[in-house]
Amino acid sequence: MTVRRFVQCDVFSPHPLHGNGLAVVVDAAGISDEQMQRFAAWTNLAETTFLLPPSDPSADYRVRIFTPVREMLFAGHPTLGSCAAWLHCGGVPRTPGLVRQECGVGIVEVDISRPPMLAFAAPTTTIRQMDPAHRDDIIRVLDIPPDAIVNTAELCNGPTWQFFELRHAHQVLALDSAKVRWPAYKSIGFFAPHAPGAECDFEVRMLAPSSGMSEDPITGSLNAAIARWLASNDRLKKPYLAAQGTRIARHGRISVVPGKDGGAWIGGQVHIVIEGTIRI
Repeated sequence: MTVRRFVQCDVFSPHPLHGNGLAVVVDAAGISDEQMQRFAAWTNLAETTFLLPPSDPSADYRVRIFTPVREMLFAGHPTLGSCAAWLHCGGVPRTPGLVRQECGVGIVEVDISRPPMLAFAAPTTTIRQMDPAHRDDIIRVLDIPPDAIVNTAELCNGPTWQFFELRHAHQVLALDSAKVRWPAYKSIGFFAPHAPGAECDFEVRMLAPSSGMSEDPITGSLNAAIARWLASNDRLKKPYLAAQGTRIARHGRISVVPGKDGGAWIGGQVHIVIEGTIRI
């Protein structure tokens, strides 16, 4: 066994312990795929990440991202949490104010110029029509009123999302997450506006994650896909703030800022909660 640096952080909340927890193995060189998956299952968090030397010379580091049951090509809160852990443990980016993270979807840029806020550039998102039979099954199982649905789509930015835009935030919050579980249902995302004058502009939920929970606390990659979808429909005109995790007593806050050419920056705060060493 090798002693390795370890960080556990809280992502996407201004208040520690109210966001989404992430375990980060900082010195992961030499750990096998099987050991990574076993350790991720043991942490029992939505995701665990492993930081490695980059294979792309333009990157600052490489990250591998595991849920308790599988590896992911990209995920949002692991991107911000891994970046924060890397910086906390002495990482220095090649470009001041910008970290370039290598992951399964390629290079993802992280803006670190406005601490404690970090923000990643939303990866390219493929937008398709959702399979009608699957859409109707989700609507039936979750008992979504037909007049509540504004839009549906299948979005993919590494993970694939069955995405529903509803009319009102209270309709998103009313959904019973216990009715849909992975793997029978995979990554269902919901999005709807709050009333004018509310603290947050939108409410987001992600049901049936592969982490074994019925609901993901805060999902950066889903928020990134939604931002790209809004931009593709010419609806991402100004920055907005989204809430997530409300139904499970989390205080997730995701900042979305329009970028160039239909892009977006997905931001939030990260807090280092635990640091030390592990033996793998």
